[in-house]
Amino acid sequence: MIHLTAAQMASKLIAGETTSVELTQAHLDRIAAVDSDVHAFLFVDSDGALAQAAAVDALRAAGEKLAPLAGVPLALKDVMVQKGIPTTAGSKILEGWRPPYDSTVVTNLKNNGVVILGKTNMDEFAMGSSTENSAYGPTHNPWDLTRIPGGSGGGSSAALAAFEAPLAIGTDTGGSIRQPAAVTGTVGVKPTYGGVSRFGLIAFSSSLDQAGPCARTVLDAALLHEAIAGHDPKDSTSINAPVPQVVAAAKSGDVKGMKIGVVKELNGDGYQSGVRLRFEESLELLAAAGAEIVEVSAPNFEYALAAYYLIAPSECSSNLARFDAMRYGLRVGEVDGASAESVMNLTREVGFGREVKRRIILGTYALSSGYYDAYYGSAQKVRTLITQDFNKAFQKCDVMVSPTCPTTAFKIGEKSNDPIAMYLNDIATIPVNMAGIGGMSLPAGLAPEDGLPVGFQIMAPAMQDQRMYLVGAALEAALLSQWGAPLLSQAPELVGK
Repeated sequence: MIHLTAAQMASKLIAGETTSVELTQAHLDRIAAVDSDVHAFLFVDSDGALAQAAAVDALRAAGEKLAPLAGVPLALKDVMVQKGIPTTAGSKILEGWRPPYDSTVVTNLKNNGVVILGKTNMDEFAMGSSTENSAYGPTHNPWDLTRIPGGSGGGSSAALAAFEAPLAIGTDTGGSIRQPAAVTGTVGVKPTYGGVSRFGLIAFSSSLDQAGPCARTVLDAALLHEAIAGHDPKDSTSINAPVPQVVAAAKSGDVKGMKIGVVKELNGDGYQSGVRLRFEESLELLAAAGAEIVEVSAPNFEYALAAYYLIAPSECSSNLARFDAMRYGLRVGEVDGASAESVMNLTREVGFGREVKRRIILGTYALSSGYYDAYYGSAQKVRTLITQDFNKAFQKCDVMVSPTCPTTAFKIGEKSNDPIAMYLNDIATIPVNMAGIGGMSLPAGLAPEDGLPVGFQIMAPAMQDQRMYLVGAALEAALLSQWGAPLLSQAPELVGK
């Protein structure tokens, strides 16, 4: 059962061919069998998941009308709070903390009857591109356990690729849903900013953070997208508008007459040859499906990475000030006569990892008196130019496309001592977050050099997320026809089968 898509699982549940308890237990057994190798999960809520599943089964037996994904299991990134369940954001400073409330995403999942298996590993406070920055150790890519599964949401993507869960929730600040999807051969979607509530999402960079669906197929991602999306009065940035009809788009996959814009600036030097090869092949398949391929230019994308690494650290230095050892979480150095300041300093020194400290220092400097306009202010101006580039390009095309990442998954430890090399992994994904639009990554095949997955990125205008699903479904169908089986069926025996 664990190899079925979420949509297929839902169909079997509706038909009475299985129960949610059976389905949930099968995934818990899979986690027990392989997660010691993968380390996708930080906490597995076996009793809670089985209780949720039993409740769904009881409602179905009573003839209640249930949501499409009711009874299907899901893995939750450990940056979303869930009442009574340990939530750490991958950091020692929150070790053992159990939130007293649910995030809106969790509330929506529960209202839809989705069974939450547990919390997945991540880069500390979502800062990283490899899940090596987790205070609890790295997650391993199920395609090759010596390689990274992407970041910051590597736990969620690895859980999907290892068949430990059919669905997952990620968050995307600069590519943390799409980049892990690309390197694990899964599907990841960053919805339009404000399309999914951020209430209960532990903040990294408030103007960039966005929760979204992770899955193994475009349709599964669409079903999860509609389950978690919608206006939320608890989130001041939530968009009060109807949710885009992404499920209908994913079922259609009709791209006849659509104009697909290839971003000139996101497919050149620094891109692995196999990545470019699979990207070009995907364009040919979309053209054969009836789409028109056009080239578009976005000259200010060149500055997106630099601007991002001023805006995001600046906002993180403000958001992470709340972790002060005074109210919740870790507390170190509390002895007779110790001042609050000394306890705070010691706790933050012990509780935060190297990358988090690096970004706090960088952001605090960028916001300091005399430097604010030169750094943070200038970065915000660049952000406006990037948004204008998107707006101009979307006048010539319906969606824009690029490779999701310049390379396939790299070895664990290969870039951990080179922050700049690590940051460059997000060069193609960051512009989407800067402009607040939607982005999707889906598998485009394997790079011939190393046999590892390559991601294809689709970008759509704000609140036009259904366009990503149209194009994604069309490409997925063409590729599946070419491959004859899902890409993950080609993954190694240990965790891929």
